[in-house]
Amino acid sequence: MKVGQTAPNFILKDERGNEFELYKNLDRKILLVFYPMDDTPVCSSQLSEYNDNLEEFLKHGINVVGINADTIQSHIEFCNKLKIEIPLLADENKNVSRQYDALNFFGMNKRVLILIGTNKKVIWIGSTLPLKFIRSSEILSTISSLNSEEMT
Repeated sequence: MKVGQTAPNFILKDERGNEFELYKNLDRKILLVFYPMDDTPVCSSQLSEYNDNLEEFLKHGINVVGINADTIQSHIEFCNKLKIEIPLLADENKNVSRQYDALNFFGMNKRVLILIGTNKKVIWIGSTLPLKFIRSSEILSTISSLNSEEMT
């Protein structure tokens, strides 16, 4: 996956069992948050931090969506435990993660962020080591520094 490339469409179920289709949700930009596992220390911190800053993302016209290979049931428990309001999509067969180059050589989700514009193009990609995550303020600062043409 590269900046400027058209993001592949996909349909996955969220923690409520609702279908989420990427292209039908591009009335705003979408930040896809690929993360390794529910209910682990770093992933819990990451998703909680993004959830706590959800209003800031929304002010920038960005919806946040988490994706990993965990089950819907795992996502339900994770969301309930941490009171996460961000939709978490279950990519159990890892097809979407594979399409977005979000799997490591062990077949687990990498910690990758992909911002997709309303025109279906990839605007920005961020990644970090498994034991770290990019904070909301850094994401928003980086995105704000992109020129307006890139941000459609």
